[in-house]
Amino acid sequence: MSVDPMAYEAQFFGFTPQTCMLRIYIAFQDYLFEVMQAVEQVILKKLDGIPECAISAVQIRKCTEEFLCFMKGRFDNLFGKMEQLFLQLILRIPPNVLLPEDKPQETHSYSEEEFHLLQKEIEQLQEKYKTELCTKQALLAELEEQKIVQTKLKQTLSLFDELENVGRDHGASDFREGLVFLIQNSRKLQSIRENVEKESKRLKIS
Repeated sequence: MSVDPMAYEAQFFGFTPQTCMLRIYIAFQDYLFEVMQAVEQVILKKLDGIPECAISAVQIRKCTEEFLCFMKGRFDNLFGKMEQLFLQLILRIPPNVLLPEDKPQETHSYSEEEFHLLQKEIEQLQEKYKTELCTKQALLAELEEQKIVQTKLKQTLSLFDELENVGRDHGASDFREGLVFLIQNSRKLQSIRENVEKESKRLKIS
């Protein structure tokens, strides 16, 4: 049996040529054993028809096994030659032939140095992709924050609109003037409260 892996042939056939030859060998060998068993049975039947035959079944079996060993030796010798011819002339792809899927290698061949450069470029592109992905995630997070701020701003503007409507309902012509008036009154109330608290403390002390 050949020790050459014949990987390129296996790529084309879908099986190794050695496996194919092994299956053929096993099939021939099984057929040889079956033939010898059939021959032995025929001889035994013929001997049963001969009266007072001195040849026993044990002798027949011994002769059958010897003949089988002889035939197997001849078969192995012939099959070895047949296998060699098959593997060299029939189941082998010539070295100058490329399979269709390997045709691009004929026009786009690369040296080892070019391969390393391509590999380095791929690694750089992968790093660049990771960086851009992180940047994209940061931008998406910032966009979400802007959406939240925009929502709060809309709520604030809506509140101002409601306050302006309330001011108009109560006679305030301008919301800004009303807001300034509220702030001034709030400060006055805060000042009055502070004065009251001071006066209360003074009375308690006295």
